[in-house]
Amino acid sequence: MTGTASVWTISHSELLLRLVLAVFMGGAVGIEREWHNHAAGFRTHILVCLGSTTIMLLSMYGFSEFANEPNVRMDPARLAAQVISGIGFIGAGAILRNGSVISGLTTAASIWVVAGIGLCIGAGFTYAAVFATMLSLISLFALNKWEKHVMRNRRYHEMTIKTLDNPSALAQIATALSREGIQIMKVKMSRHEASRNSGEVTSMQLEFVLHAQNSVKLMEAMEQVHMLDFVIKTESGGKALDIAQRGIRQVH
Repeated sequence: MTGTASVWTISHSELLLRLVLAVFMGGAVGIEREWHNHAAGFRTHILVCLGSTTIMLLSMYGFSEFANEPNVRMDPARLAAQVISGIGFIGAGAILRNGSVISGLTTAASIWVVAGIGLCIGAGFTYAAVFATMLSLISLFALNKWEKHVMRNRRYHEMTIKTLDNPSALAQIATALSREGIQIMKVKMSRHEASRNSGEVTSMQLEFVLHAQNSVKLMEAMEQVHMLDFVIKTESGGKALDIAQRGIRQVH
């Protein structure tokens, strides 16, 4: 029985080593997210990794006094399974949606991976934890730069333009975009009918999916479109220009 009980025990020094290791590995992944100003950063990743390690240690060694009881069966995976399912709540909090643009997926994935790293550390599966941390850092640092380099000419951007009701609006906007080398991949038009007593004028909203080689060309095209007389507001990537700004430029 003594040999069986020793499987379910851990020394204080080994326990402390695993907790400290969780702090370093979780922080190593989190510092990249912190560097790029994402929702979950350095401290969040440390706490997730440390918490999952603690829960794994509890699941494996927290009930060692019951190991020799005849009717007790130890299952080290029972609490670990709850970590894997429960970490989704934190990951979901890092995901943001603005229209059709979704951000935070990589941060949510990194939190999920850090939780897995913490479980590995808690279980003493150190090599897997180290290699998972190294591969995560390679993915977040190196592959991120490689992806931007490969995809720099395949980026699609969205632009929303609000205009006065003008039959030639689409044609003039398309001409202004083509002058800057912007290709229209998709366009959606919706019409806003003003009521007679509201005092508003009838307007249209055009939603474009555009192909641009870089953001500089896109902003130049956005400026050209905004200078058209019938354009009320243009917006792309969170940056907006409205008719008041156009009026200020014309005055100066």
